[in-house]
Amino acid sequence: MAEMESQDVGEPMSLGEGTKSSVRPADRHGLLKHSREFLDFFWDIAKPEQETRLEATEKLLEYLRTRPVGSEMKYALKRLITGLGVGRETARPCYSLALAQLLQSFEDIPLCSILQQIQEKHDLQKVKKAMMRPALFANLFGVLALFQSGRLVKDSEALMKSVKLLQALAQHYNHLQEQPQKALVDILSEVPEATLQEVLPKVLKADLNSVLGSPEHLELFLLAQQKVPTKLEKLMGSVNLFSDENIPRLVTVLKMAATSVKKERKLPAVALDLLRLALQEDKFPRFWKEVVEQGLLKKQFWPASYLCFRLLGAALPLLSKEQLQLVMRGDVIRHYGEHMVTAKFPNQFKFAPEMNEYVGTFLEGCRDDPERQLAVVVAFTSVTNQGLPVVPTFWRVVRSLSASALKGYVAWLRDMFLQPDLDSLVDFSTSNQKKAQDASLHGPERAVYRLRKWIILRMVSIVDSLHLEKEEALIEEVARFCFFHSFFEKKKPTSQIPETEQQFSFPMEGRAREVVSNAFFSLLQTLSTQFRQAPEQTQDRQPWTYRLVQFADMLLNHSRNVAPLAPFTTQQRQAWDRMLQTLKELEARSSEAKATAFQHLLLLVGIHLFKSPTESCDLLGDIQTCIKKGLGEKTRRTRSKATNPQEPPWVEVLVEILLALLAQPSHLIRQVARSVFSHICSHLTPRALQLILDVLNPEQSQDEDDNVVVTDDSEKQLEDEEDKTSDSEDNKNSESEEESNEEESDEEDRDGDVDPGFREQLMAVLQAGKALGGVDNEDDEEEVGDEAMMALDQNLASLFAEQKLRIQARRDEKNKIQKEKALRRDFQIRVLDLIEVLVTKQPENPLVLELLEPLLNIIRRSMRTSSTKQEQDLLHKTARIFTHHLCRSRHYCHDVGNCVETLYTQVERLVQQASHQADSSISLYYFNASLYLLRVLKGNTADSSICKTQKKEKAGTDTSTKPKGPKVAQATSCLDLSLVTPVYSSALSSFLTKRNSPLTIPMFLSLFSRHPVLCKSLLPVVVQHVTGQVRPRHQAQACLLLQKTLPIRELRLCFEDPEWEQLVGQILAKVTENLRALGEAQTKSEHLKERSSLELLNALFRIINHEKLTVDLTCIRSVLQSQQPNLQQRVQQGEHSTGSSRLYDLYWQAMKILGVQRPKSEKKDAKEVPSATQNPISMKRKKKGFLPETKKRKKRKSEGTTQEENAKPTSISGDQPPSTGKKRKKRMKAKVAAQAQVNGTPAARSLAIKSPDPEPPAANPSTPAKTPKLQKKNRKLSQVNGDTFVSPTEPAGEKQHQKELPKKGVSGKSPHSALPQKKARLSLASKSPSLLQTGAKKKKAQMRKERKS
Repeated sequence: MAEMESQDVGEPMSLGEGTKSSVRPADRHGLLKHSREFLDFFWDIAKPEQETRLEATEKLLEYLRTRPVGSEMKYALKRLITGLGVGRETARPCYSLALAQLLQSFEDIPLCSILQQIQEKHDLQKVKKAMMRPALFANLFGVLALFQSGRLVKDSEALMKSVKLLQALAQHYNHLQEQPQKALVDILSEVPEATLQEVLPKVLKADLNSVLGSPEHLELFLLAQQKVPTKLEKLMGSVNLFSDENIPRLVTVLKMAATSVKKERKLPAVALDLLRLALQEDKFPRFWKEVVEQGLLKKQFWPASYLCFRLLGAALPLLSKEQLQLVMRGDVIRHYGEHMVTAKFPNQFKFAPEMNEYVGTFLEGCRDDPERQLAVVVAFTSVTNQGLPVVPTFWRVVRSLSASALKGYVAWLRDMFLQPDLDSLVDFSTSNQKKAQDASLHGPERAVYRLRKWIILRMVSIVDSLHLEKEEALIEEVARFCFFHSFFEKKKPTSQIPETEQQFSFPMEGRAREVVSNAFFSLLQTLSTQFRQAPEQTQDRQPWTYRLVQFADMLLNHSRNVAPLAPFTTQQRQAWDRMLQTLKELEARSSEAKATAFQHLLLLVGIHLFKSPTESCDLLGDIQTCIKKGLGEKTRRTRSKATNPQEPPWVEVLVEILLALLAQPSHLIRQVARSVFSHICSHLTPRALQLILDVLNPEQSQDEDDNVVVTDDSEKQLEDEEDKTSDSEDNKNSESEEESNEEESDEEDRDGDVDPGFREQLMAVLQAGKALGGVDNEDDEEEVGDEAMMALDQNLASLFAEQKLRIQARRDEKNKIQKEKALRRDFQIRVLDLIEVLVTKQPENPLVLELLEPLLNIIRRSMRTSSTKQEQDLLHKTARIFTHHLCRSRHYCHDVGNCVETLYTQVERLVQQASHQADSSISLYYFNASLYLLRVLKGNTADSSICKTQKKEKAGTDTSTKPKGPKVAQATSCLDLSLVTPVYSSALSSFLTKRNSPLTIPMFLSLFSRHPVLCKSLLPVVVQHVTGQVRPRHQAQACLLLQKTLPIRELRLCFEDPEWEQLVGQILAKVTENLRALGEAQTKSEHLKERSSLELLNALFRIINHEKLTVDLTCIRSVLQSQQPNLQQRVQQGEHSTGSSRLYDLYWQAMKILGVQRPKSEKKDAKEVPSATQNPISMKRKKKGFLPETKKRKKRKSEGTTQEENAKPTSISGDQPPSTGKKRKKRMKAKVAAQAQVNGTPAARSLAIKSPDPEPPAANPSTPAKTPKLQKKNRKLSQVNGDTFVSPTEPAGEKQHQKELPKKGVSGKSPHSALPQKKARLSLASKSPSLLQTGAKKKKAQMRKERKS
């Protein structure tokens, strides 16, 4: 409440305060006349957005610089000083910062006067108790504003007053905590030494107990010790802070400091000052041991522990090599390791990122001292948890090491791998690990294995962050080390092989060699991917894999010194030698891209000969054969096939090899396979492609067993188990919880897996138990009951044990099936790489056409069962290849050969499948595939023989409707419309008749835009479904499809002018038939049909106007006029307001094109003449809005005048007498418009209605044969319905019509002009004045004839 009151007093009262101050009334009145922007600055300064605050402060300073003297400056100072004590805590620092900027900009303002104003405004002696807290903060922020201005340390008088004020504020600890003391220390740290000597006796008591009472006093003491030690010694004498008596008090002060920065998570300045003082007095070991390790660390208080960690990180640049050894082998670093191991949950605070920043800063700052760099990195690596270092293998701070330090670090890692020195490590065990009773968890063998595993992964990850050009020797050393210890062991040392001179203190285990082997292939992948372009080649232009193969050959040749762990057989050694010979041949042809790809494949399989000799040996022979045939096959390709008819082509063999390699989950193999396949896909055969498609075929792949993949998965599972066992001791509590959860889930599964057979067995056992217990002798009942119960227990135990085994077997089988399915999906995703390469590199290959249906099958199946992430990845990748690389590719097959008939059959099949899908998204893929085949057929040229046979078979096909341009194109294309049109016609009819069709309008729009000639043949189907015995929804779809199709420019080129005009007339007739029931819709589909019909009508009007077609519009105008009352009534009743209003707008848009303006006073008319359907209540409410009597009289006069004009139609000639007055002009305009409406000639704006056709004389409402009585009746009826067809603003004569024409032209896509008269026809004409004048003259002559008759 106090803060709220201070808020009300603080900011709003600043303006009213001017009335009580010494400012004159004239000045105050002038202040109120200032810009509102100036007053808004102070509100913007207190806003929470930092950008707004800074911008407002800058604008305020700019404003005051133009008026340095005056009421603005006084008001600004008062407003900012008042704002220091506002109730909102977030606003106080904002006003303080603004005041500091103001004082910094205007140095002529005395600080003492500002400080005096602050103390007067927020007087601590006079303020009420409720306002004490805001007043205290106002004084504190006022002093901070003076300090932040940078002028306080230069003004001794203001400085002394500020110090006194801060000392007074320090008494109110409950409100301000230690903030005044911190501000005092900050201020005194900036003052000169002379000023500090003068101020020191006033701020620091000559009492050690006071100095060690709080962190602020201790920090002030350390500040004086650093800047004015002589004055401090005179004041307090000789003080030893690190004495036995003071060390416990130092620990207490540091703990208080750690608590104060708990939220800020930073190192207190007093701790760093103490560290510097200890280094200065050569008492660092005592300080570190007794204050840090034995004091703060023993408190078991996490803020104190974090202070120790921060002190360790901050001390790294300050310590010598010996002091680093002391710090990095103590309890602090061990406690830090325990924190890194145990802090694994997401909600736990992790100090590792902060420590990484400390270490990274240290390494960056001492690049010229590699010994200290190496010492720190080795020290952090030596912190281990039962042999496993706590820092990650990808520790990024190693990037900051200098070249010599990095080389020394790799040498240390190598020596530690060969001869692990467990005594030199700072090893620890967590509390859970100490409780473990298993002796194997504490043995040295396990620690050595964990250490070696981490070291080999650390060495491989170092290569990832190196620059190959600078560190090539180091990379080669790591690669040779990993390869040698993966597959070889030494017999006798030799100087030619440095790896043989290395000794093992602990023998290498088999699982350790597996880890090294996996790390080697990971390194090989890094060398082949990261250094792929120019760096991937070494100085002698050889790939890294080639150099490693040469190193392996050297090891094989030194059989006296080294021996492979798995010795080669004679066949394997021959395969190795043949591989080296082939590599030399490929090296001679290294300029060819294909030879380079084959070289990569051969090197990769050759390296794998050491890992899996049997499989790799067979692959090497096949690869070499394929390489020889592939590189030598240019002109002799067909001859080689003829000579060896039973031998499979080399491409098929190589594809099988690539598929076998892709079965292994290796990214390196995946990349090499893509590279090789990109060079051989031009030689691909249908059989080779079928091998790939067999893998992607879901039905067939479910029956296959991928032994290679399953084996790799088991190896992965073995490694995962090893990782789990290595880290299991760290999270035993969480594991126990997971085990309990698993047990609960097992119980639920067991309960759910009870089958009827088990129930019957259980009932039989229970019944047998009852029979054993049912003894007639009552004396032996208890003894017999015990025996029966024991037997029953044994039977139940055996029964449930068997059931548990059956449940576990079923669960294992289910897990096995799921794993195999996951492996199969992964394999299919990798095999899709080959499909992507084929489609990208060889889009014109005819084999690409065979990919459509297999890819569609994958998409269809995956969209139905895309529950797992693997299924989704497979779906996304397949859809991307199909859509972007296949259907949208710029290139496609131009040589279909004899497959034309097959393509037609495939198109029909794809369209039928698209029509039978349950989901439109799947149907879209099938439809796009058919469009792709149409594109292929259209882009291929037909041979003469094929064309002849097709013409014989398809005699009787009607092609007379094709225009000349498409005829020429069709004669050279394989696309035969007589075969394609029935297919798409059937699909279109299905779309417009079936209730739930998966086909959509965008599909057919895509078809029509790409193949306008085919669209011409299909348009009659769409026009037929606009009306007839079909559902309203399908009629609406037909209208919408026509509306989107007719504006296609390519479609218009396929029609001759008479054909196009006839088509537009047919569609207009269909739409007219639909609009006869306009306004009578009851269902949602009927409303949609009406709206679509009107939209199609407006589109037809635009086409007619744009192309100046001659189409009869009399019938459609009469139909629209007859349906106006229904629409008006629906809008007034508010039925389906949104749809009705849109329908009403479309209706008047069409009527506007026909020359009838939308009445502007329809609401007034509705109020004047209420409808007959209104109830008495609504009529009573309407009385309030009746028009005045004057307007009623004018309305009656206009009606009478209209009747007279109907009797005398000749009065509308252009020679009207001039009139005076606005009312007279309005009446004359209404007369002309009414007469024009009666004569069938609406206001001449865009359409000129001529004499109607003689065929339906009775049905045409615009014939001049109407009697005046009938016209008067229709006129009154339209007025009752609240609408009229007359345009009250139409001009009366020809000149006025020409003047108003440009102003009232229809804006938008289709501007319309008046219609000139033709023989019994209506047409849309251009806006030429000659046509308009001719039409006007003929109109006058026609009216004269009518008057005479």
